[in-house]
Amino acid sequence: MMRKLIGIFLLLSITVNSIGQELNCNVQISTQQVQSDKTVFDRMQTSVYEFMNNTKWTQDEFDNEERIECSILINITERVGSDEFKANIQVQSRRPTYMSSYFTNLLNHNDNDIYFKYTQFDQLTYSENTYQSELTSLLAFYAYMVLGYDYDSFALYGGSPYFQKAIAIVNAAQSSQSPGWKAFEGSKNRYWLVNNHIDQVFKPLRECFYKYHRTGMDIFYEKPQEAREVIYESVSLLTDVHSTRPNSYNMQVFFSAKHDELVKMFSPAPEDQKAKVVQVLKRVDPGHTANYQKILSSR
Repeated sequence: MMRKLIGIFLLLSITVNSIGQELNCNVQISTQQVQSDKTVFDRMQTSVYEFMNNTKWTQDEFDNEERIECSILINITERVGSDEFKANIQVQSRRPTYMSSYFTNLLNHNDNDIYFKYTQFDQLTYSENTYQSELTSLLAFYAYMVLGYDYDSFALYGGSPYFQKAIAIVNAAQSSQSPGWKAFEGSKNRYWLVNNHIDQVFKPLRECFYKYHRTGMDIFYEKPQEAREVIYESVSLLTDVHSTRPNSYNMQVFFSAKHDELVKMFSPAPEDQKAKVVQVLKRVDPGHTANYQKILSSR
């Protein structure tokens, strides 16, 4: 596995509870908007941490240095009842790049208007194809999305088995009374995030994702100019997606993780390369046009 080779060149300081699990997930529960007894939230944070880091999500074995770096921030916005909460979740993941200590962001995603139940002594457990609770379904869904994005960055369409598992969670959650799981609830929710991702229309996005990371970022340390050209070619693949699905949710999710990195990467590039990459980026990601303009003004 390519992750093993990358790990050889990194000095990572990671504390883990067991060998073999896939995620090294930092968990934080924010309660700044809630005036309430904090004991239940401390226990919630511990429960979520143990669920994410101690669950065996795949059949693969991971060494300590291979575990996927990710984080979950649950921002509690309201305590509706003694065991009922409204919240937002921010999920982030990243991976190391070959021959470098640099980590590149794979996912930086906010999921709003979440509603779930939790009591202080709940044991969070997950069973495939079964909707047991809103919180465990949310966490398992994002665990598989993190895995899917990570595997896609190492092998073309490598994350497909994990996106399929995320779809199974969405299907099982159709009975949920909480928002975010159903197609008719809008175009920017969990249902569309994963179903779009494996749709034929979005295959160029996944091809871009693989080329960007495996044949671009992983050679950047040794061959920065060549890497920039590969990354320019990879984002150029997105013009077809933009033409078919302009301003799509999945493209927004991709550029949420990448727009700052792209500016830093291409700011030192030759002027001709700056001009052509900015032209493409402004077209496929108009929401960050002002950000991309910084590439042209940098010296």
